[in-house]
Amino acid sequence: MKTEVLKDIKAAEEEYGTTIRNAEVDRKKSLANAELEAGNLIIKANNTAEEYRKKRMADARTHAAEAHARIIREGEQGAAALRDQGKRNLERAVALLVSRFREQLHVKA
Repeated sequence: MKTEVLKDIKAAEEEYGTTIRNAEVDRKKSLANAELEAGNLIIKANNTAEEYRKKRMADARTHAAEAHARIIREGEQGAAALRDQGKRNLERAVALLVSRFREQLHVKA
């Protein structure tokens, strides 16, 4: 009877040892899967951040191009207005210059 009890104890110890080893293997698998999933999440987050950065850069470039075009357009309009005003004032300026020149001629004569 003692030998049977000892055999039962030995069998139970082996069974528990197997259970513990299996639990350890499962723990290692779970840990490896969790680390793999964490790595995948990090890669996905980096990709998402990179896509967001690219989109923001594209938006910024578009905005800058629009602002550049607007500034150029406004500058061209201002230059055209100044040219028109200069053309309108040209006759008066020539008349004033001729008038002043004649005044100088009369003063010296």
